[in-house]
Amino acid sequence: MISKRKKKSDTKVYALGQHIRMSAHKARRVIDQIRGRSYEETLMILELMPYRACYPIFKLVYSAAANASHNMGFNETSLVVSKAEVNEGTTVKKFKPRARGRSYPIKRPTCHITIVLEDTTVYDEYVISHDTYSSGGLWDKK
Repeated sequence: MISKRKKKSDTKVYALGQHIRMSAHKARRVIDQIRGRSYEETLMILELMPYRACYPIFKLVYSAAANASHNMGFNETSLVVSKAEVNEGTTVKKFKPRARGRSYPIKRPTCHITIVLEDTTVYDEYVISHDTYSSGGLWDKK
């Protein structure tokens, strides 16, 4: 019989960046690349990607790992990005003066980025009880 994984309740640590001055669409392009990867692999990917959105996301991942090691005592090598999401924030609206006393609106989008890291060492291994197989159990010939 195979028993399922058991996990502790407080294994997740998060960092939240609000009102980051970039489009949510451009930040999602980077977030989709790091979701589900390990912490060390995520830092390497973010350093090498040529997008402007990488730097604030890099800072958030680094901050979440610092929260995990300082507040919870987790090892940084066993952290995995379990959840990464980007939501649209408020839009900063300005007016640019133009010719003949007119003005054109300028809309500067912002976004909120949430990074959740999870510790993988708290998962128990799969446990196979051998008594089912030793007695013939499932494959007993008759």
